[in-house]
Amino acid sequence: MARQSNTRSAQGSGSIRQRSNGRWEARYTVGHNPSTGTQIRRSIYGSSEKEVLKKLQQVQVDIEVGAYTEPQKMTVGEWLEIWLKDYTMNIKPSTLSSYAHNVNSHIVPALGSIPLQKLNPHTVQGFYNTLLKSGRIKQKCHKKEMPDGLSARSVNFIHTVLHMALRQAIKLSYMRVNPTEACILPRVPKREMTILQGEQIPKFIDAASNHSHKALFLTLLFTGIRIGEALGLTWDCVDSSNGIIHIRKQLQRERVKGGQLQLVSLKNDKERKLSPPTTLFHVLAEHKQKQDEWQYLLEDLWVQSELVFTNDIGGALDNQGVYNAFKRMLSYNDLPSIRLHDLRHTAATLMLQNGDDYKTLQDALGHHSAGFTLDTYGHVTDKMKKDSADRMEAFIQSLPVSV
Repeated sequence: MARQSNTRSAQGSGSIRQRSNGRWEARYTVGHNPSTGTQIRRSIYGSSEKEVLKKLQQVQVDIEVGAYTEPQKMTVGEWLEIWLKDYTMNIKPSTLSSYAHNVNSHIVPALGSIPLQKLNPHTVQGFYNTLLKSGRIKQKCHKKEMPDGLSARSVNFIHTVLHMALRQAIKLSYMRVNPTEACILPRVPKREMTILQGEQIPKFIDAASNHSHKALFLTLLFTGIRIGEALGLTWDCVDSSNGIIHIRKQLQRERVKGGQLQLVSLKNDKERKLSPPTTLFHVLAEHKQKQDEWQYLLEDLWVQSELVFTNDIGGALDNQGVYNAFKRMLSYNDLPSIRLHDLRHTAATLMLQNGDDYKTLQDALGHHSAGFTLDTYGHVTDKMKKDSADRMEAFIQSLPVSV
């Protein structure tokens, strides 16, 4: 039977008790009133004794090291600064850089001065609406015809960042409710997929075969891996003898001015094993031979990175530079102006057309579930429709009766 009331000493000057409504309360001292000398007490709440004890211990640590800010006085901006610094250690560096960019460029300028406990859904909703209408921060390099507002996808991402930060504030009893949960988000339109089809595929392969990035472009087409995963591929991940490519890292640039390229782990550190066509291993072997020749000629100038795809001196390739080269190749060879990422969609469609099931495709692409893969590639191409009709016709013709 649960105790109806309990008061006891805890670490430091704090106490824990169970309230009459069944919830638990921890009280702690944050200082003394300079006029009366009495203790200034604050409370935090939780659904269990263990939960409030954990919160109390964290508050006491913050007080001890001088990092504590009273929730009643903390602003949204002050909390976001704390959250980015102390509560995002499990987030990848590239993702964290993106979070910090949106916090500093959008959330703090609009909401940063508001007391944390006074932030309400209507204010947050107005913030989202303004982002849609005029939230784009234009720079000199941007095209003049770019819209004033952010896309629905960008607004949804900013919402995700703010929601996560405020959810942590609630866990620490700095807020009672999360105002972002009552907001209406703009619908993100499903992006129409553009892929290479039919005669465009051999035309692309021919164009790539005469390009300096031949091995990279054909790897993207024949495996469907992400560009960051391809640029982060090292030679120890290419197992030609067993016909396997291990996807372990990806190359990303820190989202800060002058951010460095760095190899980072995949999400959840989950390695993938791919079994691409044998042709790709021949392409990579040819690429390795050329790379070794360049390394021999350049000697001390060569950067010892062990990356499969490198620049002229063995260093990491920049994503934007690869993208620009890719678009120029498409234009020169009169191919559709697809995105580099659309090679991934093309590869996935080719796998389906050639008989791979959705579970196999999920593993190859690194999706979190087969359901997501099905939702993304559930479309049926013209060739798949024709193949289905041909199979049905062959079945009908095999019947012992005529139709």
